[in-house]
Amino acid sequence: MSSLFPIPRIPKLTFPYLLAVALAAGSLIGHASEPLQAGAFAADVSPKEWPLFLRGTFNARPAETSHDPLKARTLVLSDGAIPLSITIVDSLMINRDNLDKAKAIASEQTGIPMDRMLVAATHTHTAPASYVQRGTKAEIAYEKRLIEGIADSIVQATKNLQAAEIAWGGADLPDEVFNRRWFMKPGTMPKNPFGELDQVKMYPPRVPEKLVKAAGPVDPEVSILSVRDADGRPLCLLGNYSLHYVGGVPPGQVSADYFGRFASLVGTRLSKDKPLDGFVGILSNGTSGDVNNVNYLKPRPPREPFEQINIVAGKTADAAWRAYQDAADSHSEIVPLGMIEREISLKLRHPSPERVERAKEILAMSESAQKLLPRLSKDYAMRTLNQAKAEESISIKIQAIRIGELAIVTFPFEVFAETGLDLKARSPFADTFVIELANGADGYLPTPKQHKLGGYETWLPTNRVQIDTSDIITDNLLEMLGELKAM
Repeated sequence: MSSLFPIPRIPKLTFPYLLAVALAAGSLIGHASEPLQAGAFAADVSPKEWPLFLRGTFNARPAETSHDPLKARTLVLSDGAIPLSITIVDSLMINRDNLDKAKAIASEQTGIPMDRMLVAATHTHTAPASYVQRGTKAEIAYEKRLIEGIADSIVQATKNLQAAEIAWGGADLPDEVFNRRWFMKPGTMPKNPFGELDQVKMYPPRVPEKLVKAAGPVDPEVSILSVRDADGRPLCLLGNYSLHYVGGVPPGQVSADYFGRFASLVGTRLSKDKPLDGFVGILSNGTSGDVNNVNYLKPRPPREPFEQINIVAGKTADAAWRAYQDAADSHSEIVPLGMIEREISLKLRHPSPERVERAKEILAMSESAQKLLPRLSKDYAMRTLNQAKAEESISIKIQAIRIGELAIVTFPFEVFAETGLDLKARSPFADTFVIELANGADGYLPTPKQHKLGGYETWLPTNRVQIDTSDIITDNLLEMLGELKAM
């Protein structure tokens, strides 16, 4: 199939040269010599064959049906030069190999270079694994459907390109975000799987008299990117909120969680009375690696299945509507676009010889003896031995996008809120937001400060990259934003 845009021919060269080419190409986008064009599309990537297994817990949970559809939602933008695309997928996380396969298909059909494509997962905990684990027919079919669906969303969004205008903004929604890592009172902290005491605990007991304070901040902002057609009709709204997931889905069901519900509600908010034909609502996940929807000091009343999802989605859509109202008069058809992608090599953490020996001892114990150990000791013993065999380093992909005075940056990790807040504060752009679990899925990313406190997100190999990784990526992203700002 012929591409919708000409594909630049770049010779097969070494990585340093390719990086220089990528940076130069990024600086070429964004002169805004032509009016903006935009296109959006939501492709259904719901499973068709069963059973499948949901990820997001230590033990995979079987599912036999979908409560609501899973989708890959794409926004494509072009200022007359090379276009760029942003795709958000209802999935827990997507491995880079499958993302690259989807991008390659879409690039061949559209002409959009793969390094101008951002693809991220929402991190719903009620979606099937994005790759084949057991080799079942249903898993093989779903992996293929997901890859092809992501590609199709980009292709169809590109076909829908039309004259457009764009604006951005944000509104705070502090009610639904809570840091899930807590300092506990002396004598109340349980031992971790390694038999040690952390300083903080993820998911502490909801007993206020045992709790001291949260170990970190939250980011309450609902950021938006609003796209309208030439007549001022809403075409797409991309939201961003730093909230993990909500849950409350009955066992055995697939759901897009509050991300999918937001996507269906926000169109109604903008149209005042009914959903807009062809409108695509999208909600990306911000820096929520240490944030969830649980108030540990003031527990909420019991909810029916999906009730809390609907509440949070409605509030998030309301905040997006408020941000849209504030930005309504600032929509413009002439905005500079730019995008830079970088590969970064990171060292992998490895367990100490002592921890390896302890893991072997645990796995050699009888089942009854293992039950006397701290929770998850057996699981982390197996993970420890696997991590001991890991390579020395990995390569990750990060991206920075400029849309006028809005910047969007990405991490292939579950990122702590303080990292996102730091980036927003130091960004050279008026507005900035972060999309996590983009272009891969490499685990949790605590800051060096949080590593010292311990807790689930810091355990090896829940986190498997060098301890200063959040600083390394932040420094690279700020440098990339500086280049985009100067173009």
